Amino acid sequence: MSKNLSALSGRKGLHRNLFEQMGNAAVSGNGTPTPEALSQLADEFLMGEANTYGSITAYDFMKPENRGKEIYICNGSACLCAGTQDNVLEKVMQHFDADSVGHMTCLGRCHENSSFHFNGKNYSGSSIEDLENIVSSGKGNQNGHYSVTSAVRLLTEPFNSIKEFKTLLQHSLQRPSADLLNEIKLSQIRGRGGAGFPMGIKWEGCRNEISDDKFIICNADEGDPGAFSDRYLLEERPLLVLFGMLVAGICTGANLGVLFIRAEYPEAVRVVEEKIRELYANNLIGSNIIGSGFSFNFKVIKAQGAYICGEETALINAIEGQRPEVRTRPPFPTQQGLFLKPTVVNNVETLAAAAWIVRNGGDAYAALGTEKSRGTKLVSLDGIFNKPGIVEVEMGTTMEKVIYEYGGGFRKPVKALHIGGPLGGIVPVEKIPALSVDFESFATEGFLLGHASVVCIPSDFPMIKYLEHLFEFAALESCGKCFPCRLGTKRAHEMLHEAAHNMKTVNRELFMDLLSTLQQGSLCAHGGGIPLPARNALMYFADELNLHFN
Repeated sequence: MSKNLSALSGRKGLHRNLFEQMGNAAVSGNGTPTPEALSQLADEFLMGEANTYGSITAYDFMKPENRGKEIYICNGSACLCAGTQDNVLEKVMQHFDADSVGHMTCLGRCHENSSFHFNGKNYSGSSIEDLENIVSSGKGNQNGHYSVTSAVRLLTEPFNSIKEFKTLLQHSLQRPSADLLNEIKLSQIRGRGGAGFPMGIKWEGCRNEISDDKFIICNADEGDPGAFSDRYLLEERPLLVLFGMLVAGICTGANLGVLFIRAEYPEAVRVVEEKIRELYANNLIGSNIIGSGFSFNFKVIKAQGAYICGEETALINAIEGQRPEVRTRPPFPTQQGLFLKPTVVNNVETLAAAAWIVRNGGDAYAALGTEKSRGTKLVSLDGIFNKPGIVEVEMGTTMEKVIYEYGGGFRKPVKALHIGGPLGGIVPVEKIPALSVDFESFATEGFLLGHASVVCIPSDFPMIKYLEHLFEFAALESCGKCFPCRLGTKRAHEMLHEAAHNMKTVNRELFMDLLSTLQQGSLCAHGGGIPLPARNALMYFADELNLHFN
């Protein structure tokens, strides 16, 4: 990273944010900022035109190729495996020319499929059959509703009352901040974004830093195809998320919270902004909250399409208006994060759990789950399940129970589950009995729980094409900072593409060497994690893949 660029971006703080101004310029520039707008921003922020241009070209919805796009089709893994998107494309092409059609990955409509985005709104399911009316009038059923099953209710318990929010906040503000932090540490909650780092340790690290300015960032850039649990919380339980950020601020001494929400989730942006306005109107955020002397403000920033922003340091770079590249560590964000100030970055589900912990105590939370995986977990089940949707279960619940009882099994033959996003493991159905919803069982069996999204791979879907899809995604979404990932994901995609479409066999020794280079040489988990599903597929689907490897 460039400390100079971070400092220059921070001159105006978050009141006038460079990344946000780039996004505004993209809207007025019909999909990408004009050269004149970029030049003006470069002058205003003293960043240089090369830096502003380099930044916008890294984001799907600001890069020059985005100019003139009117409608976007989901090309995520769940929609791909459901086989719905060819029909969506056919219907879309009846109303739009090819140059005006873009792609989004993904829209969080994995439970319903047939997903597309038009005029600032997401649609799925049967909406595509009403496309003519949607295009002509801007009206139509967006669908998107899903079932929510709660084996245990922590995150799925209703928490939408401002009165309830105020009562719990008053209780929190009356307690010493060290006591609140101790409850979080006692809970032993680990990050739900995939890495599983203890939240209490992260908060304590930020608390121990001396600085006039500290930040709490909610990483709401849920980019894993197949995952929509964060969307559920942002749209249905936004006060849980906002309360968690407030508690983080109290514990660490931070006074500003940033929600970095995916552009692919426009409804979530609207809901969260509405709740923030409501909290301001009730004097529950802002200056001197409830006369406590504690002040905390919120800022919502709409992301612009970059999967790598799920990595916390790339997200910080994005907010600063830089390219979303991964930073080397140390220093860690809790030491030097946003604008070089101490910063906590937690994902949506992690922050949302804080309210229950504060109300019921850290020991009560730690009593749920397993020794190393405490509490509950939201699981996203895609549209191939008989009962797709969100399931909240206690950590340690068997995957058999999740799949066959809560999910109702599959509505068509399935050979594997891709669990935990693109970097998660490909689990053959015969391995389901060996797994439970916790970090340790997945690690023991050579998989990854990650975000706990479940994408079903049908029995008739060629595994070689699924691997090609994965590495195409990985290559497109690489930040490009380290060459093992930048080059390795592209070379792997090329080899798999030739195998899938031109019957050219892949040199197995070369491919395995490439996977080792990615795993060992990449700067972050994007390049380091993508070999896992490939190795799983080669191990468990050797009979099918041997045709393509020599």
